[in-house]
Amino acid sequence: MIINHDYSSPNFNERPDGCSPDMVILHYTGMESGEEALKRLCDPSAEVSAHYLIEEDGRVFELVPPEKRAWHAGVSHWQGRDNLNHYSIGIEIVNPGHEFGYRDFPEIQISSVLDLIKHLDATFDIPRHNYIGHSDIAPTRKMDPGEKFPWCLFADEGFGAWSDLDGGDLSPVHLETDKHETAILQQGLKAIGYEVEVTGDYDDMTRSCVTAFQRHWRPASVTGDYDVGTKTILCATLSAIKEK
Repeated sequence: MIINHDYSSPNFNERPDGCSPDMVILHYTGMESGEEALKRLCDPSAEVSAHYLIEEDGRVFELVPPEKRAWHAGVSHWQGRDNLNHYSIGIEIVNPGHEFGYRDFPEIQISSVLDLIKHLDATFDIPRHNYIGHSDIAPTRKMDPGEKFPWCLFADEGFGAWSDLDGGDLSPVHLETDKHETAILQQGLKAIGYEVEVTGDYDDMTRSCVTAFQRHWRPASVTGDYDVGTKTILCATLSAIKEK
């Protein structure tokens, strides 16, 4: 893998003492072109950055050294931690996103993402289940990298969890009349990493977390509704995480 160092972002600082990268957060750029995204990530007035950008043709750009703290996660939470820029490596994947015509990620681009992750895995101590999406850590604000991202392929390579069980049953789980069932759902989402309180109420935050979970683990149908298929995949994902 060839990493291009021709561009660099000024938008970074030092990680706090005791913080080293132990997670990778994947984004899509959500802009109309890779060139536009690269320019923004390197613009000091934008005050945003990522460690890497991967173009649709597979080119990999390092914008911030991975030892430094890039500014890509924003207000974020995962597995009991906030301020995830402290602990993460951010990878921006060029794709116009839901606002500008969300499309499939080219095979050559995904191959480069996987090669980069393998490179990072050989350098840093990143647990298998700490490869996540921007929508996972900020479910009320973000949708990326979205339901078209092939998380299953990465899990097959050892980066993340995945279940091949059939999650297509859209029959509703009637949470409105069963606070105990809702609490179990919230406990499961929280155990995976989402920021959700166990209240027994299917509130807006719970719905946002279910939507994010579906984008990542049940992408065929992203509804925000807790259905039997989502419950099946949630239970399988929890089991997979506990086994590793």
